[in-house]
Amino acid sequence: MKESDEQLNEVLFEFVVHGRFVKVMAVDPITGTEVAIVGDIRAGKRTLEAVATKKLLFTLKKKKDQFKKNDDNNLY
Repeated sequence: MKESDEQLNEVLFEFVVHGRFVKVMAVDPITGTEVAIVGDIRAGKRTLEAVATKKLLFTLKKKKDQFKKNDDNNLY
């Protein structure tokens, strides 16, 4: 399954402006997983949200794969 095939029902965003840059935090409320990106303030809200969401999906997939790998290693 490709990363783009997965979807999240809800993502919470927080934007913090630091001069010409903005820090965007994206949180999956179900798992509590949080990621952060930093981008140019001129990039636009939708663009920054899209990048943060993509990173969140990547992180969730990585955690899922790691959990599955650990679970497979614990078989008798």
